[in-house]
Amino acid sequence: MNSNAPDDWSPADHPYSIALSEANWWRATVALTVDRMHSDDVQVGWFSSRQIDARTLVVALRQLLAAVKLERTALTDLGMDPAVISALDDAEQAFLVALPNIKHVRDGLTHFEDWARGQGGGPQAAARKTADPRAVARRFWSFGYDPVTDTVTMGPFTIPVSAALPAASALCEAIYAATRAVDQRSTAQLRDQAVQALTEAAIPCTPPHDAVRVSQGRDTRIWLSLELTRVPDGQRGELAERVTKALDGVGLRLTSPVFPQADDTADRLIAGEALTVERNSPPTT
Repeated sequence: MNSNAPDDWSPADHPYSIALSEANWWRATVALTVDRMHSDDVQVGWFSSRQIDARTLVVALRQLLAAVKLERTALTDLGMDPAVISALDDAEQAFLVALPNIKHVRDGLTHFEDWARGQGGGPQAAARKTADPRAVARRFWSFGYDPVTDTVTMGPFTIPVSAALPAASALCEAIYAATRAVDQRSTAQLRDQAVQALTEAAIPCTPPHDAVRVSQGRDTRIWLSLELTRVPDGQRGELAERVTKALDGVGLRLTSPVFPQADDTADRLIAGEALTVERNSPPTT
């Protein structure tokens, strides 16, 4: 965690970002395991490294779906545009088309205590309607990676390993796009709030002619600076103080990207530095 994060930071405040972070971790895990499965096999004790990696691959692919679930929940809670959620749903469906058996293979692997007895859910539960548990267990057992066909198998279910990384990458890109949509909306709202506060304080900030510039950067941050050529030397200090006071009145603050802990924001504006507009952290309870 960033050492500059406030003491009251919580992942619950930004679940959509957590979803993206986890998705990237699991996508990297997919890339690593696929690469090793396609490389020379290594004996690890009694076991094949490819078979070990096959197990890791299945778990990683399934965890990407957990990241999508978290992202979707966060988007819904935030009231995001349905089109953003729909795009994420489409990406998830494409992932499942590329890897149609991922759920069953993962379930058989991680719920082996049930599947080994024919007492698993899903397809095993359906099969028990016409067969005894021993037969069900036999039919759905035997996990492994076949390097000849490049597939991972759990009973009758298979996953094409060659499809794993492209599917994982596409899903990560969709989660990133959804996360960026949240950041862009939040940034636009923050800019509107800052502009409104300055306007209500009778501080002109309409580009390109006014002395105060409030702009949205490509880094999804809001930047504020003074157009010093439009402010007489003797008025710069007063204007900078008015700006900081107006923002503070609506719960916003200016921060130096160079010295985040600096509190001389008015002086920095007068010196020509561009500062970022941020929301004040809520008080701890």
